[in-house]
Amino acid sequence: MLLIDAAAKPVPDGEAVPPSTVGVVHTQVRLQKLDFWVRNPDYLAYELMNEYEAAPDVPHLLELAAGILESEEPDLRRFPMLRHRYGAFEELDDALAPLVERGLLRKTQILGRERVVEHIYFLLERGRQVAQSMVTEAPALAWYAERTHLVVDLVDGLGGTQLKNRQYLLRDYADTPWGRHIAPITEQARTRLDALQAAPRS
Repeated sequence: MLLIDAAAKPVPDGEAVPPSTVGVVHTQVRLQKLDFWVRNPDYLAYELMNEYEAAPDVPHLLELAAGILESEEPDLRRFPMLRHRYGAFEELDDALAPLVERGLLRKTQILGRERVVEHIYFLLERGRQVAQSMVTEAPALAWYAERTHLVVDLVDGLGGTQLKNRQYLLRDYADTPWGRHIAPITEQARTRLDALQAAPRS
């Protein structure tokens, strides 16, 4: 719920949506890739370091990566995902069914000749209200609210295929056999962090 709330974009002009829709998430692939970075903090830290190297004048990116890797978060917050044909994958139907049943979310599919071309998720007004009240009612969820927004902001404007391609750049991810859990890269990421922290800044 928190991830969909963070990722949902305003409804585009002319798009047909269910009543009370306040935001839309296009493509299951994008949702899966965002979910992977939420559930795998070491991979997210690695991506933050990629962004830092591309923009070294934005030091808070390195600080964010350090905050993740210098804590127990990569172990405590890790929730493994399987490698599927298009990368990290988790069956979403069971997780989304209660949200649909309670009137928080609607979803639909665009069908092609032989397969589903696109999954679309509609965040309803009640869903946004629940997402916004969750942290107030359960402060332990604050980490998830902050993390989902960090992940979405990091890759704002990128589609599912672009996110998939970025995640495949890491060999540990790309070389995971189909149907196996994607292994952590915590020590690799910490070694890279040490090198970046030790490097002189221009």
